[in-house]
Amino acid sequence: MTHDRFTGVGLGLRRPHLEAVAQMEAHGVPFWETCPENVVGDGGRHHRLACAILDRDPVLTHGLTMSVGGFDAWDQDYLRDLGDFLVRTGTPWHSEHLCFTRVDATCLHELLPLPFTRESVRHTVARARDLQARLPVPLLLENITYYAELGAAEMDEADFITAVLEGADTGWLLDVNNVYVNAINFGFDPKDWLARLPLDRVAQIHIAGHKRFGELTVDTHGAEVIDPVIELMQWTLARLGRPVPVLLERDNHIPDVEVLLAERARLQRAYDAALVTMEARHA
Repeated sequence: MTHDRFTGVGLGLRRPHLEAVAQMEAHGVPFWETCPENVVGDGGRHHRLACAILDRDPVLTHGLTMSVGGFDAWDQDYLRDLGDFLVRTGTPWHSEHLCFTRVDATCLHELLPLPFTRESVRHTVARARDLQARLPVPLLLENITYYAELGAAEMDEADFITAVLEGADTGWLLDVNNVYVNAINFGFDPKDWLARLPLDRVAQIHIAGHKRFGELTVDTHGAEVIDPVIELMQWTLARLGRPVPVLLERDNHIPDVEVLLAERARLQRAYDAALVTMEARHA
């Protein structure tokens, strides 16, 4: 799953930057990513600014609250509005997290891991297939960070993700920082882990910063991306053999837009270098 309009390194569109970005004519960002929950049904000045940017520039959409692995029924009103929003933005796909976020109609505001069991695979595959049938664009699922397993596992995370992606026949939004953070916390090699996964399903990559708290590394989205994560991004791109869009996420300790644009430019240089390596490898 590729799309010629979306390559290079984009940025997540965040509220503190809406005013500045709306006024920029030449920002150099090849695309923005937005969370529909922050725009759909909203109103006022921030809504107008966001819509002006989304109508002007290429956009990818990334959901936060759909709870693909949960048990709550879909919010039909939101699904209708989401479908209209996806068509309006022209996004080639829509991504959601491979996790659960709701219990008994209560949003937990957290990405919680699913049990690595065969029953969990069957349940999540059915939910993902049902959601895909209700969306006007292809669905991607994103791997998350997790800090404890829920119950006794019948498989490891790599096998679980593979089973869901292949069973639901969805694309993959690969978050390389999440892979790196899990690798640090659970003691595995991130490249060996990635080599086991169906990389042919990767349509997009996320990259972000994290922070160490004692013996635990946490995916905070609140710091610059470190060199080992950038290198993992480059290794992945070279392994894919094709360019896919990379999205820089920053959700905490958000700096001025100029600082983020400079980090995006640094990541773009690393991205371009990876494509040179990719082309040489697959020549």
